[in-house]
Amino acid sequence: MLIELNHVNVSIADKHLLNDVCFHVDEGEFVYLTGHVGSGKSSLLKTLYGELPVGASGEAHILGYDLHQLKRKHIPALRKHLGIVFQDFQLLSDRTISANLDFVLRATGWRKKQIRQQRINEVLEEVGLTDKMESYPHQLSGGEQQRIAIARALLNTPKIILADEPTGNLDRDTSSKIIELLKRVCERGTAVVMITHNLNLLQQYPGIVYRCENGCIAEITKEYNTPITLDQ
Repeated sequence: MLIELNHVNVSIADKHLLNDVCFHVDEGEFVYLTGHVGSGKSSLLKTLYGELPVGASGEAHILGYDLHQLKRKHIPALRKHLGIVFQDFQLLSDRTISANLDFVLRATGWRKKQIRQQRINEVLEEVGLTDKMESYPHQLSGGEQQRIAIARALLNTPKIILADEPTGNLDRDTSSKIIELLKRVCERGTAVVMITHNLNLLQQYPGIVYRCENGCIAEITKEYNTPITLDQ
């Protein structure tokens, strides 16, 4: 099991957002998190990548790390095995796309320039944007910037991608292309945990579905993955 939370609380400061959380993700699973703004979805992701501490109760493990015992010095090692995708892309505006990706590789221990460049070429080819290597973020469309953000998340061949509303600022067709890209990554064994408010995507691209609501989280996959029967 890549992620295993059993009866834990998700909080900011002293405020409980989610109580008694049971949440599990295994290799190759595509998992949606849904719920209203403020229901705790993003805070759950932040707990998983060490931005927020996990509550004292229950069991919480990700990629073999016990989140209860996770020290600040261990967080970079954990995040090296995670791909994190944000709604607002968070690309460095004063650097080319190639330089953005190279910055991440250097920060995570890739020392040889030739090998870094090879890896940059690989991830840009995977997202279909090798021709944008020397462009700056402002020269790209929103969909292209999000594909670059996914390329960045793929650099270290993560076991899990955590995506916080990756289609939130995109039109329907572009959103579909982003989900199709993430689905292809998932088919290779990388687990994807994705926050979304776009409930249409859940039926178009089925996965495991959790809803955060009223301080609780529950799996509701059957509500969205029921086959549609056509009238004869």
